[in-house]
Formats: sequence, C-alpha cells, structure tokens
Amino acid sequence: MFKTELNKYWKTVVDTIQDGVMIVDTRGTIVSVNQGFEKITGYPQNEILGKPCSVLNCSTCDIVRKAQGCHWCALFRKGTMRRSECVLMRKDGSYVHVVKNASVLKDQKGEVSGAVETITDISDLLDKETQIERFRRELESEDRRFGMVGNSASMQSVFELIADAAESDAPVIIYGESGTGKELVARAIHENDWRREKPYVKVNCAALNESLLESELFGHVKGAFTGAYKNRDGRFAAAGEGSIFLDEIGDLPLSTQVKLLRVLEEKVVERVGDNLSVSINARVISATNRDLRALVDKGAFREDFYYRINVVPIWIPPLRERISDIPLLAESFFRRILLKSGKKIKGISNEALEALIQYRWPGNVRELKSAFEYAFVSCHDPMIQPHHFPPDVTRREPVCEEPLQDKAYSIDDIKKNRLMEALAQTGGNQSQAAKILGISRTSVWSQMKRYRLRT
Repeated sequence: MFKTELNKYWKTVVDTIQDGVMIVDTRGTIVSVNQGFEKITGYPQNEILGKPCSVLNCSTCDIVRKAQGCHWCALFRKGTMRRSECVLMRKDGSYVHVVKNASVLKDQKGEVSGAVETITDISDLLDKETQIERFRRELESEDRRFGMVGNSASMQSVFELIADAAESDAPVIIYGESGTGKELVARAIHENDWRREKPYVKVNCAALNESLLESELFGHVKGAFTGAYKNRDGRFAAAGEGSIFLDEIGDLPLSTQVKLLRVLEEKVVERVGDNLSVSINARVISATNRDLRALVDKGAFREDFYYRINVVPIWIPPLRERISDIPLLAESFFRRILLKSGKKIKGISNEALEALIQYRWPGNVRELKSAFEYAFVSCHDPMIQPHHFPPDVTRREPVCEEPLQDKAYSIDDIKKNRLMEALAQTGGNQSQAAKILGISRTSVWSQMKRYRLRT
C-alpha cells in the first residue's frame, strides 16, 4: 500500500526539487522532466517531451560524441556521471552553466531502459566568482599601492617614502591624524622589507600605564612585581628580527622614553626586575597623531629620543587635503562592502558623491569607511543617496567654497580629466605626464587608448 502511494505522489515529490530532473530512453528521447528543468531551460513539458536531449546542445555531450564516436551518449557505457560542469542552451538561445549528475536506469531484468539526469544551475555562483575576480583586479590597479588607495600627488609621495623606507633599517616614524591609515603604512613597510617573513608586533603605547607598558615592551622576571608569577618575554623579544610597531608613541612616559632610547642605541633590553641585557634586532616603526616637536619644546617629550626615532619621518595627509582621492576611496569601499553584504545596490549617486567631497572628514579614511557601512544598512534603494549616509556627513559646512561644476563623478571621468590635464601641462609628453600622475608611461598609453585621447 505504501509503495503504491509513493509511486502515485512521485511526480509531486520530483517537482518540489529546485534542480532540474530529466529522464530519457535508450535513444536519448526525453520522456519526463520536472518543473525545475522547465525553469532552468525555459522549455515547457509539452514542447520538450518527445524531443532528443541533444536539443539542449550540452557542451560536454558534444565533446563525448566527437571524442568517443558512440551512439549518442557515453553515459550508457559508463553507467554514471558525477559533477560534470557544462553549458546548456536554453529555449531562447541563451546559455546556462550547470552541474550535471546522471545514471542509467535498469528494469527488473537488469537491462538498461533509459537514464536519469539532474542539472543544477550554477550561474549565480559563477557570476559571484567573476565579480570577485574583477574586484581582485581592481585592488591591484594603478590607483592602489601597498594596500592603500590614492592617486593624488601627496599619496604618491607617501608611496615613494614607503618604498624607500622598506629598503632601510633606520627607525621610521609615521605622522598623521587619527584614521588616516598609519598602521597600514607601518605594515606596508614591514611587508616590503627583507623582514617580511619575520614577526610583525604591534604595541599601543597609550593603552597601558607606565608599569604595564615596560613589562609589555621588555618583559619581566618572576617576582618583579605583584602578579609576576613567572618569567615573561616582552614584545621586543617576540618581534625577534622582525618589526615592532609602537603606535601612539607621543603618549610614552618620559621614564619609558629613556629606556627605549637605550634600546634603539644599544640594541639591548632589560626585563623588569632583571639586570641582564638581552640583545634584540627588531626594526622599530612608530606612529603618532601628535606634534612631537611641540611636545619637545614643552618638555613633555625627550629631545634626544625625538631625534632617535625621527630618522625617517612619513607624513600622511588628512583626507580633506586629498579630495581627489575621495571618489577612488568611495568606489573601493562601495565594492568591498557590496561583495560582503550581498545587497542589490547598483552604485553611488552623483549627489551622494558630491556630499562626500564637500564634507571635511575629521575622522579621515576610517570615517569614510564607516559612512559606507552605515549607508549599506540604511539604503533600500537602487542607488546610495546623500540621506543614506550618517547625518553629520550632510550637516557639516562644506569644504569647498564654490559648488562643483562636474556632475559626472564616475571613476573613468576623473581619470580621463586628470590625464587630459597632465597631457596639456606637458604638451602631450607621455613620460612627463606619467611623472605628474605618479603612474608608469605604459599606464598613460593604456589610458589614452581606453579614453580615445590623442596627443
């Protein structure tokens, strides 16, 4: 009784499956399909039944017939097919990427009576992979170096200093307001140094009090202070021959500055509570958002320590001083968050981009990224509009005194206009234009070809 009812409802069961199901006889004639098959191929049952399965123009079946010279499908000789990726032609002539699984059907006597095939539409998966690959290429584009986006002259100078600093072992200090990307610069120096395979250790000097900071940097021996139950190596020892990044170094206590000065000059550290010196060879990279020279003048920062860490200074400009990079950064953040969120947002409206350019960005690049994360939460429209950003972005006073004339703020328009200006300044000299833009001559030639420009 159960078996009879199961056969009765089998068609309903098969039609609930989202994957396509097709049954053919030994001649390859389609004798049954489910609703999933109709949806994937576009063929209704009344049109596809009775037709040969070759009507689907399967890419793998073509290859099998040409290579094997069999009757119509090698499946009847092999018996099964597992996870075969192929392309089928739909009724409207378009193509769909699918994964096929198939098996022959046998009657009670064990003789082959036909075959069943399931097809799974993987078009969305391939589209996602294509999108990821496109984003990967964009991340490696000429507007991005060392993991940072920027084509302005000030950022090109930063990139050059990073490359030069990576070839030296001298102490580097990175100046910049909060949110400008000081840690990105520090990591870029380490990853382009010969020490790239060695440890990269970060210490936030403002997050710990004086006693804990010294223990964190230099380590301590058992019994050095209450709670020191065992010997412990510090961050300098952990860095080994790698790099140690001292963030917010302007907040270091004067007593710690004295000890760090000895570390930099003698390449040795002493653990708290110990009098034995331990050699270290870590490269020191520091960063601050404070004016160290002014602190020296006030007596809040040691002058000798200042000169010791200020060997290779790198200044990161605030976002308000490199407005031309805002569209590039906006596009980069938009694509990254779009990929993670899965939302169907098509782009950034011209009005929204103008609002970003007009805003002063006291939190710099970090605030811009947060603004886009907020926009992806609040936006339920096809395009991001100004009201999708946090209220501060549209409420502050504009950074530009005159309204912008260009309303087509696409990345291509910005690149094209910059290229035209550079070529105009150099009288069409591509090599000199490349130096102005901070890109290679080959990139200039490629962009000229892309935008159909002539010297």
